[in-house]
Amino acid sequence: MSIERLAELMSRGDVVVVSGAGLSTDSGLPDYRGSGGSEKPSVDFDMFTGSHTWQRWVWQRNQETWRALDALAPTEGHTILAEWERDGIVTGTATQNIDGLHVKAGSERVAEMHGSFTRVTCLDCGEVTDRAALDPRLRELNPHTVDDPDPANAAILAEADYAKAAESTFTVAQCASCGGTLKPDIVFFGEAVQAMDEAFDYARDAKTILVVGSSLLVMTGMWVVTQGLSSGADIAIINRGPTQADRLADVRIEGGISETLAAVDKILTG
Repeated sequence: MSIERLAELMSRGDVVVVSGAGLSTDSGLPDYRGSGGSEKPSVDFDMFTGSHTWQRWVWQRNQETWRALDALAPTEGHTILAEWERDGIVTGTATQNIDGLHVKAGSERVAEMHGSFTRVTCLDCGEVTDRAALDPRLRELNPHTVDDPDPANAAILAEADYAKAAESTFTVAQCASCGGTLKPDIVFFGEAVQAMDEAFDYARDAKTILVVGSSLLVMTGMWVVTQGLSSGADIAIINRGPTQADRLADVRIEGGISETLAAVDKILTG
C-alpha cells in the first residue's frame, strides 16, 4: 500500500528530493564518510585557513582518495530520479551528498548543500574549477603520491590527526589565476553551507518532499523538509532506519532506495 501511495504522490509532479548518503550505498560508499574511515573529527574551516600544515594534509588525503569517488557510477536510484526530472515529475533535488552522482546520472536542478568533491574553489579570488583539472598539477608536484582505490577510505575532508599532518611533505598547488589558496569545494565544519537558497526555492513550490537515504540528523535536509511543510507539501520518506521527520510523513517506507524507486517507477510507467 505504501508503494502505491508513494506512486500516487509522485504522479502529481512538483516533487523535490532531499537525498543523503543512503542513496549512494549501492555505489560502494558507506553511509557515513568524509573522515577517511576514522571516527576522528575532520579538519575544520578555521584549521584549514589558519595553517599550512593542515592545508598540506587536507590536499594530500584529497589527492590520494578523490579518484576513488570519481570512478563511482550512479545507482539505479540516481538514474530514476534523473529520469523523473526529465519527465517533469521531480522539479529539484537538495542533496547532502558530495559525491556528484546526481549530476553524473543526468539531474540538472541539483542544490549541492554540502558542496561537491568534483570542484575546487579559490578562497582569494573565488574562482571555481574542476577537480580533474587540478589533478595533473598535483601529480607533477607530488610524483610519489599513491592513489587509494577504495571508496570506503575516501578522505575528501581529512581527519584532524596532527601527528600525521605534521609529517606530510605534500606540495600544495596555488590558484592558477591569482596564486591564492585552493580548497576542495566541500563544506568544512565551521563554514557556511552552500546552495541553501536554491534548495529552499525548490521546496517552496513543491507538492511533495521526497526524502531518500537520509536520517535528517544533519539539519540542512531537515530545513528543506520544514520549508516544504510550511508551503503545504506532503512528506514521503524512504530510508533504512528512523529519521527526524518520520512523525511528519504521509508515506514512510523502510527499505532500500533503488529497489523502492524502481517499484514506484514501474507503477508510473505502467
